[in-house]
Amino acid sequence: MSKLQNWAARKYIQLTHRDEEGQGLAEYGLILALISVVCILALTALGTNINGTLGAVNAAF
Repeated sequence: MSKLQNWAARKYIQLTHRDEEGQGLAEYGLILALISVVCILALTALGTNINGTLGAVNAAF
């Protein structure tokens, strides 16, 4: 009976470990998506200011 209990315990650990890995991967994906959105918004907001500054430098030459 001990061998059966050991086998069941190993299978249970394997199944629960896989679920945690998938959850961690999903969390990293959400964090990456959030960082991407913040970067895009920041570049969009600063893009007009940078464009104006570079246009002024270009006109000066």
